[in-house]
Amino acid sequence: MKSVSFDSTNATCGAIFVALGVFFAYQSFNLDLGTTFRMGPGYFPLVLAIILTLLGTIIVIQSARVEGEPIGPIAWRGLLFILPAPIFFGLTVRGLGFVVALFFAALIASFASQKMRPPMAVALSFGITVFSVAVFSYGLGLPFERFGPWVRF
Repeated sequence: MKSVSFDSTNATCGAIFVALGVFFAYQSFNLDLGTTFRMGPGYFPLVLAIILTLLGTIIVIQSARVEGEPIGPIAWRGLLFILPAPIFFGLTVRGLGFVVALFFAALIASFASQKMRPPMAVALSFGITVFSVAVFSYGLGLPFERFGPWVRF
């Protein structure tokens, strides 16, 4: 009789996907689902939650067949720089404006890599900001303030 071995990394990730998918599916039932042709606000989140649950289930099933690497150490540097970046952006975009908030959010996130040096981080943040303003402001014509009330010139 063969013993079943689980790849703990894939099993853990798959279980997290399944748990998140079930949670969001449950939450989407609090919204109006509508029909396929007249979708309500809960329809699309429910479809995405079902897809996430199915993908998680597939990952868990595959983890029983493949022996993988153990879970490595937690990348604390990445967590400490990447997670605060969108939070900073969300809290400051109305006051600083899109350009300044995006520049600093990209600058914060760029230091998640140990290889990133300050001149390259500034250049990368500048490039991301210019590209984003060109696409979202000029290309798509989205109505947002480029510079907010905290940085009026």
